[in-house]
Amino acid sequence: MFQYINDLDTTIFLFLNNLGTETWDPFWLRMSEVFIWIPLYLTLIVGLFFLFKTKTALWAVLAIALNVVLTDQGSVRLFKNQFERLRPCHEESIQDQIRLVKGHCGGKYGFVSSHASNSFGIAVLVGLFYRKRWPWVFYGMLFWASLVAYSRIYLGVHYPADIYFGALYGSLIGGLVYAAFLRWAKPEFKA
Repeated sequence: MFQYINDLDTTIFLFLNNLGTETWDPFWLRMSEVFIWIPLYLTLIVGLFFLFKTKTALWAVLAIALNVVLTDQGSVRLFKNQFERLRPCHEESIQDQIRLVKGHCGGKYGFVSSHASNSFGIAVLVGLFYRKRWPWVFYGMLFWASLVAYSRIYLGVHYPADIYFGALYGSLIGGLVYAAFLRWAKPEFKA
């Protein structure tokens, strides 16, 4: 059964990865970069101070930081280092079938995708912060996280299962951190 799932994951990966073209490569490389998103992160953080009273906004910023630590470190320590599933670009049996866009594969193991867990963790947490006043932010954040996650398949560094379970893990952490935020911060919204 596991072999069937692994084969299916590889087949889907190869199909999606090989849809890429040189025209789209720069776009998907950008989607995967961390630093290009700093203006978005800063805008969302500043927005928290318009949404919440100052003390609550500071709690929200702390919650975001905690969320990033949990998704980033958890994806490595709880998953990658335990499952030791090779990234597709390190899998010798399919090397000649992969479009490795940037020519650099990254770390040896890929289950789960840290990009997917981080982006979905942020998307769920921040989306929940904003959902009452500006619900479109929640959907926009999920769309953004999906683009970041898909970029990892496009670039040739993650299987779809790495993405799916990374997104699931990140979403779970985002939801749990939000629940903790509600309990401890007792959020106060601005009028």
